[in-house]
Amino acid sequence: MEISNNTILITGGTSGIGLELATRFLGLGNTVIVTGRDQGKLEETKKKFPKIHTIESDVNDPSAIVLLYEKVTKGFPELNVVVNNAGIMRKINLQDRGSDLVDIAREIETNLAGPIRMVKQFLPHLKTKKSAAIVNVSSGLAFVPFPISPVYCAAKAGIHSFTQSLRIQLKNTNIKVFELAPPGTETPLFRGDFTADDVKGIKPMDVHVLGKHAINGFKRDVLEIRPGLSNVLKLMSRLAPQFMVNQLGKSTDEMLAPGKSDKGIS
Repeated sequence: MEISNNTILITGGTSGIGLELATRFLGLGNTVIVTGRDQGKLEETKKKFPKIHTIESDVNDPSAIVLLYEKVTKGFPELNVVVNNAGIMRKINLQDRGSDLVDIAREIETNLAGPIRMVKQFLPHLKTKKSAAIVNVSSGLAFVPFPISPVYCAAKAGIHSFTQSLRIQLKNTNIKVFELAPPGTETPLFRGDFTADDVKGIKPMDVHVLGKHAINGFKRDVLEIRPGLSNVLKLMSRLAPQFMVNQLGKSTDEMLAPGKSDKGIS
């Protein structure tokens, strides 16, 4: 993939991995557009990085994706790279009977359905370009789940599978399909819903290091980029899958302690 002179759209680009990719691509001479749901964060991003273009949009909303497509292809007709980065990760106790049946699938909507809809919407435009790329951000947890966050891991496993299928379907086109599978990375997502005990023993990768790995992977056409622990998880998912699930599952012990798994029962 050529890493300069592109027009790049990044969903969820106001913080964490999305913002790191945005600033790196900007520094390499690309036109960069980022989206987000929070107008305040978009304004902060624009103030700090005036050359980044910002658009308020929500990947959970199919109609918003249609409007985003119309706005971007009209304002930035040279768009040739879409990075599906927007994501959420939560700690979820599946035995909590107080869970909302709509809310329980929120990670599926954001982390899986959102990228699928983005690909479907933008694919015809990307196919008109001489050189184009789709980047789906999954996770090392796509290979081995972190049981305390079951829906997130299911969604990321789904986006990994979807990306593999998409790559095959587009093999005779001008579009390269990348998967960036970060390990635990020092971002608001990593810290947001988890205590120190939840992530005990997991040393997160610095987001700038992750960004460097990502750009190097794109430059070398590494279609499945697995920095650090993600590469280990991919290997161990083949060699000792149950052992790895058990290891990552130790953090659920406190959540499943007596009295906690029946939350919501009267």
